[in-house]
Amino acid sequence: MKQVTQNFRQLGQQVLDIEKQAIEGLYEYLDDNFDAACQTLFNCKGRVIVTGMGKSGHIGGKIAATLASTGTPSFFVHPGEASHGDLGMVAAQDVVIAISNSGETSEVLNILPVIKRLGVPLIAMTGKPESTLARLADTHVCIAVAQEACPLGLAPTASTTATLVMGDALAVALLNARGFTADDFALSHPGGSLGKRLLLRLQDIMHTGERIPLVSESAIIRDALLEMSRKGLGMTAITDAQGRLAGIFTDGDLRRILDNQVDVHTTSIADVMTRSCTTANADMLAAEALKLMQDRKINGLIITDQEGRPCGAMNMHDLLQAGVL
Repeated sequence: MKQVTQNFRQLGQQVLDIEKQAIEGLYEYLDDNFDAACQTLFNCKGRVIVTGMGKSGHIGGKIAATLASTGTPSFFVHPGEASHGDLGMVAAQDVVIAISNSGETSEVLNILPVIKRLGVPLIAMTGKPESTLARLADTHVCIAVAQEACPLGLAPTASTTATLVMGDALAVALLNARGFTADDFALSHPGGSLGKRLLLRLQDIMHTGERIPLVSESAIIRDALLEMSRKGLGMTAITDAQGRLAGIFTDGDLRRILDNQVDVHTTSIADVMTRSCTTANADMLAAEALKLMQDRKINGLIITDQEGRPCGAMNMHDLLQAGVL
């Protein structure tokens, strides 16, 4: 393999320095125009349509996705496709965000007359406040950068980073203004680990019916051990005569009684069980149960109904299998 003499690390450092400066330069553009853009988006009764060509289009797609997942209905429309029918997606109550670093991208400018005719508010994101797009927009958010990270000054690098960051600034400002919560976020992220952490409840993963480890408080320790072995959760619930939870017996309790040389064949489980045990309800979020178990340093939970009767059981392994861990 040919040995390359270029200092890749130094070149990479230069890129990061330039893009860092580009982001820092955006502070001066968090001005009245930024406020106006946020207010326009906040007041939007329809959807936010983001459009842009080339690299600006790729960034626009990400901005639209971020807006959509944080409480602002949004989608991306390619300006070329918009000129051939996709402008039909734009309705009178929508808002359009048009992205072009130069502000002179022909594909974007070609669709402006229709947007204006519809009376749809237009927010432009450009690096040239004097450009055609900036002048025709109702609100202009500046994303100008001093230089591109590309040494040729041709490939969009620092400018696309600045656009992305400004888009995030708009989205997060709106998120806070709307009072968007983790529960709201979960509704648009039902899949993957995010959805599982935010939506999954104990009733979805707990063991129920015959799979719940249960013995009565009149049982001896041996019976409890057999039940723990059959159900495989490392614990068993102990119930009173009315079927309500009286306590719990775990692997940890077993180790303690063995150290104390307690006779498992004759000793009642009621004498060694933990009475003030931690419980949960079936509606509890799995993520909440995970935090509870970590805080209490326990490996399992008994889930009880409103009358204190065991209706489910689960342990850390169940959370792991469900993808919550």
